[in-house]
Amino acid sequence: MESPYDGFVSRHLNRRASRPIARLLSHTPLTPNQVSIASLAVALLAFGAFVFEQPIIGGLLAQFSSVVDGVDGDLARLKKMTSAFGAFMDSVLDRYADALIILGLTMWAAGDDSTQRVWVVGFWAMAGSFAVTYTRARIEGVSRDLFDKGIASAASRDVRLFVVMIGALVGQGFATLIVLAVLSNSVVLLRLMHARRVLKEE
Repeated sequence: MESPYDGFVSRHLNRRASRPIARLLSHTPLTPNQVSIASLAVALLAFGAFVFEQPIIGGLLAQFSSVVDGVDGDLARLKKMTSAFGAFMDSVLDRYADALIILGLTMWAAGDDSTQRVWVVGFWAMAGSFAVTYTRARIEGVSRDLFDKGIASAASRDVRLFVVMIGALVGQGFATLIVLAVLSNSVVLLRLMHARRVLKEE
């Protein structure tokens, strides 16, 4: 079953891995909430890899964290253990995971650049990442899937982490931060304009 929150990368790549993993784990005592915590742990490992200048490992772990993040939902549906708290906790832990990965990416990129520009761009990449999630959460009272289609979904979490992986694999930390900052904040701006029309601001 496809989640309504899935972005392009999740639908066409991540779910191909997360569903078999979830089916395998469905025969174990592991709970969806434990998998959510495991996803955060993988993000922490990605952070460590970036800090110790192992960008390829860091990028692959960032993408694997995205895959594991899909396992908890699949597992919850298979075990019939879906819950409002589980979804809430997963969302909160995802924000910590995003912060760890972007911070690690920024620290790695800053190692090759003595100026402050890396940290400035890293800040905007992290702020944009959080704002993408926040705008979707705040609009849910109007339309649950308003930002799940088209250009408004272009900076979804799965896409951002995939960008991190690609950037790390090609050794372009600073360029990756620029892409994340521009992509996420552009999408937030588009969402604000879209929301203004939909909400008919007085």
